[in-house]
Order: sequence, then C-alpha cells, then structure tokens
Amino acid sequence: MSSAKIVLVAITKHGAHQVAQLAEKLPDADVLVADKFSASFANTRNPKQFYTGAFREQISALFQHYDQIVFFVSLGAVVRLIAPFLKSKDEDPGIIVVDDAGQFVIPVLSGHVGGANAYAEMIADLLHATPVLTTASDVGKTIPVDILGRELGWKVEAPKINITRVSAHVVNEEPIAFVQEIGSKNWWTRSTPLPNSIHLFECFSDVDLNQFKAVLWVTNQVVPEQLWAQLGERLVVYRVPE
Repeated sequence: MSSAKIVLVAITKHGAHQVAQLAEKLPDADVLVADKFSASFANTRNPKQFYTGAFREQISALFQHYDQIVFFVSLGAVVRLIAPFLKSKDEDPGIIVVDDAGQFVIPVLSGHVGGANAYAEMIADLLHATPVLTTASDVGKTIPVDILGRELGWKVEAPKINITRVSAHVVNEEPIAFVQEIGSKNWWTRSTPLPNSIHLFECFSDVDLNQFKAVLWVTNQVVPEQLWAQLGERLVVYRVPE
C-alpha cells in the first residue's frame, strides 16, 4: 500500500479513546481531537492537534492537508460535515468512518481512486473490526477497472465514460476480454478465483470483439483512432511502465 498522510479524528470521549488505541498502531498518523480530551494523549507519540470551538471549522484544513481522514464520528454527521467540500473522486481525500465502539470501519468516499477501501481494510484489521465495503467490484470480488494494476505502476488510459461503462459490464458479470501483452501477471490480488466472466488473451488479434461486452487491454502499443471509434465506450487500456 502506498504511503499517505492520515489523520485520526474524534469529537467524543469514546471516539477519542478509540483514536488513542489506533494511534499506537499507526505512529505516523496525525491526531485531531477536542481539546478537552487532550490528557488522553499525553503519552502518544503521534503528531497531535487539539481544537476548540465548532468542529465544522476544522473540515476545510483536513481536506487540504490529508490523503485519508478517519472519523470516529457518526456516519450521518460526517456526511453533513464534508458535503460542502466535495469536488470529485480524483481530488477528494479518502473518507473513512469508524463507530464509537470500534466495531465497524466504513469507507465513505474515494474508496477506489482515493484508496479508502484499502485503508479501511487495514484499519479494520488493526482494530479487529469489520470493514463495510459497498463498492460493487469489492463486494463482487471482481476487477476494479479504475485502479487495476495501480500497485504495479499501471496507468489507465480511456475516457471517463469508458471506465464507467466498462465497470458496469464487469460488475454485471457480462463477458469481458482481458488482453495482456506485457507486464506482470500478478495483477489479480484477491484471494478468490478470477470470475468466469473474465476471459484471458495474450494477443488483441485473438479476440472476437462480437463476443464480448468490453475489452481491458494491457499494452504499450499505439491504439489506432479507428479502433477507439469502433469499440466506442467498450475499451479501457492500461499502460505499463518501461
């Protein structure tokens, strides 16, 4: 998992207690809690901030300075607090909510592109909690089209509408051609088998385009404009670092 700037946030006594416990296991994470709970962090080595006044006044700075914001705050409250600051999944930080009892860890925002899903699973493991993932590719244990191969350095190349349309075909278990001409074969990292709807090829020319709803193509070849036009919104290309 790539490094990210993380902050652990709480506004209640129980939440602050949970933050203190998690902070010990994430020594590089920052801590933000109400000033009245500062005594609970006297022996905590993490960088600490203690706020006074209205908590909502802290949200703008959190969005500016952190990649992952872990709220030990109710989900409804978090949604209302962050709503005015949302821009897009390419810009927003990962937002994760943990209940006061530390039983459930919920990635709320930027689960894939922002990495909140992966961090939620990591935090759940540290807390011995249950991660609550709701993104379709994670629930269905299939290919996450928008971030496939990211840990291997792959870069997705396609219009956003293609990524959206192809993701829908993937999670709906429609036939998908996965063509890998280059790069590591270790792109499938789930513990479950590759879904039967994903069909593997080593060469694009071997694919009967009439048989598949979409094509995922790992290549460094130049993709002709006429091929993009022919496939419309059915093609997503991944580039491998040389």
